[in-house]
Amino acid sequence: MSRIEDVLAPPNQEGTRATILRWCKAVGDSVTKDEPLVELETDKVTVEIPAPASGTLIEVLKPVSAEVSPDEVLARLRLADAAMAAPADVRETSSRETPPPAPAAGGAQERLSPSVRRLLREHSLAPGEVNGTGRDGRITAEDIARHVSQARPPGARVQSPAIAGAPASTTMTTTSTTIPHTAIRRRVAEHMARSLADAPHVTTLFEADLTRILRHRALHAPEFESRGARLTLTVYFIAACVRALRAHPEVNATFNQDAMELHGDLNIGIGTALGNKGLIVPVIHRAQSSSLFDIAQRLNQLVEGARAGTLAPQDVRGGTFTISNHGVGGSLLAAPIVINQPQVAILGVGKVERRVCVIEAGGSESIAVRSMCYLTLTIDHRALDAFQANAFLKLVVETLEQWPETSEPPHD
Repeated sequence: MSRIEDVLAPPNQEGTRATILRWCKAVGDSVTKDEPLVELETDKVTVEIPAPASGTLIEVLKPVSAEVSPDEVLARLRLADAAMAAPADVRETSSRETPPPAPAAGGAQERLSPSVRRLLREHSLAPGEVNGTGRDGRITAEDIARHVSQARPPGARVQSPAIAGAPASTTMTTTSTTIPHTAIRRRVAEHMARSLADAPHVTTLFEADLTRILRHRALHAPEFESRGARLTLTVYFIAACVRALRAHPEVNATFNQDAMELHGDLNIGIGTALGNKGLIVPVIHRAQSSSLFDIAQRLNQLVEGARAGTLAPQDVRGGTFTISNHGVGGSLLAAPIVINQPQVAILGVGKVERRVCVIEAGGSESIAVRSMCYLTLTIDHRALDAFQANAFLKLVVETLEQWPETSEPPHD
């Protein structure tokens, strides 16, 4: 009797659903154990599912773009020791439901997102017809929109309402493009809406003088660079939060209906933008055990992995507190920043800018130009009150403004 083995979606601690991104094999293809078989796209990472055994792919149950849940059956293999050609009717039926084999490895179009595949079908385009401008030449939804717009015949036009003052014979040309949401965008939307619906958000605002931080960074950045890590301002914010979270463990917590869970480890997530695809929050685990260099090195690895799409599932799990450095895009203030549930707080960091300030020193006041930025802490008001938020953020600011000349921040 033939031995059949199911290919299952991997278990997920958070129960997150995933979307089939692409099949690496077609029905009838031989597969080797641990060979990449299918790619799943979750709200956080792209996961490659290997073949659980060697054999022949005889059935695909989930087509590209289908949503799947943990432990759901994706496909079936006929094991190698009982392999035989699948009946013609099975092969023919399954082939109609199975996407074509992926292009050869190394090709510019080898990884098309579900939304890009759908747009190519809608406009009857082949991947080779569109010039990809994404990473490694990958096609984006914007590339397809641009191609379609440029390919429209000169005489094609859409009748628009008359505009006051315009000649009666004038017509306007316009177009619209539907871009399906990626799995990441859909999950982000669900997560944000649920967070705002469940938790009353309150934001407190402080201002921080980063003059000492910038001086320290100028002194130590070359050394960090020589050791393989970029010393960014975010590294300092993480280190300052480590000190403040140690002093105020209630901010490093999860709110449950019957109790507060205070976490022993400081697992700090860093909000990382992925352009139009959404955002992701890679996590620096056990930050309380990391030096400033360790934080810089790990942060560099996580951010690069997030933007390259190479993060592992464990890189985005287990966060207990989050930092959103929205200032890198020029924003001075964002409030409230939606809390990354089930956490109870999120730090927002605004753009650093030179401002005229009143400086008090030695009992006298003077006017000076300082490098300032706004810091916010948005809290879940079910779990925290204003005095706790203010005490936490005050210590963050003090840590930044009193940073020592040595490489490491102060320890309490």
